Amino acid sequence: MKTSSCVKEALLYEQAGKKVRCKTCDRFCEIAIGKLGFCKTRMNIDGKLYTLEYGDISSISANPIEKKLFFHFFPGSKALTVGSYGCNFSCPWCQNWEISKSVPTRARNNYISPERFVQLVKENGCHGTSISFNEPTLLLEYSLDVFALAKKEGYYNTYVTNGHMSSDTLSLLVS
Repeated sequence: MKTSSCVKEALLYEQAGKKVRCKTCDRFCEIAIGKLGFCKTRMNIDGKLYTLEYGDISSISANPIEKKLFFHFFPGSKALTVGSYGCNFSCPWCQNWEISKSVPTRARNNYISPERFVQLVKENGCHGTSISFNEPTLLLEYSLDVFALAKKEGYYNTYVTNGHMSSDTLSLLVS
């Protein structure tokens, strides 16, 4: 499984006895070897925590920034928006339940590298990026790589989140 482009060691975790403790969101899941956390996107593989959806894009579209619920933030601009799979909530009314309740799989893998994503921002005439559709916190590692590249190209970056992330995650996103 580690050979997939979408499987990458997670940034925020610690050893917890024979388990690992994910420190990406505020659930702080303790995950046994071979098991998934609550969000179903992070797995303990041989004592290390891995994201299973790095760059595994379920949805992509160029959206007006106003759709992101940002008021007076680059009005009239477009953000190339991507999402993946899973969520750290389980809301029965979720409008994107098809992807937020899906588990990443190799069979359905739709990998888009951070470099290609930023190239698509330009090709689609967008002014920025947005990580959305499902909970973007689960795409933390990918988001950080995309945001760094997009910033170098002069694009803005947005995150449409439920906010249920750890303080370590928030620190990485705002740095």
